[in-house]
Amino acid sequence: MSASTISPSELEEMRRRGRPVDLIDVRTPVEYREVHAEPARLVPLDALDPADVMNTRNGAKEEPLYVICRSGGRGRRACERFLAAGYSSVVNVEGGTLAWEQAGLPVVRGAKAISLERQVRIAAGALVALGTALGTFFHLSFLALPAFVGAGLVFAGITDTCGMGMALARMPWNRGQAEEATCLR
Repeated sequence: MSASTISPSELEEMRRRGRPVDLIDVRTPVEYREVHAEPARLVPLDALDPADVMNTRNGAKEEPLYVICRSGGRGRRACERFLAAGYSSVVNVEGGTLAWEQAGLPVVRGAKAISLERQVRIAAGALVALGTALGTFFHLSFLALPAFVGAGLVFAGITDTCGMGMALARMPWNRGQAEEATCLR
């Protein structure tokens, strides 16, 4: 079973008409602080507890819970967690915050940060370059490092699950301040 989706403009139109909209953003605290949809509250994917979210909702429990991320992938995974936990009234926002912003809808801007996607590209590229240089100049066994990174990228592409992204999301620079993450729930 997969979660239903809604476009950012449809969601904003519902909000303008006065319909209650409970929107959670499942990105990292740093990504959220940089820019987020105005009505969104932060619930990072790596700390997502579907039961806790549903028990502390701002609206009626029978109303849909809308989920947004950067471009839709993490939002879909969050929706899958809710569905697996038995909560069927979850809706993923198509295209995520990027689509929300492109539609000209209200956003809150804060301090600039390097997106998690860019961090993965930087880390993967650095590991491939390092492994290749070490393999070329010191010992061929170092070529296992770029091979491992390449295999990880293929796995991430096939499964839409990025281990490096999940690890980077837990790094201190992506966590933000602890009190910031908990007060936004």
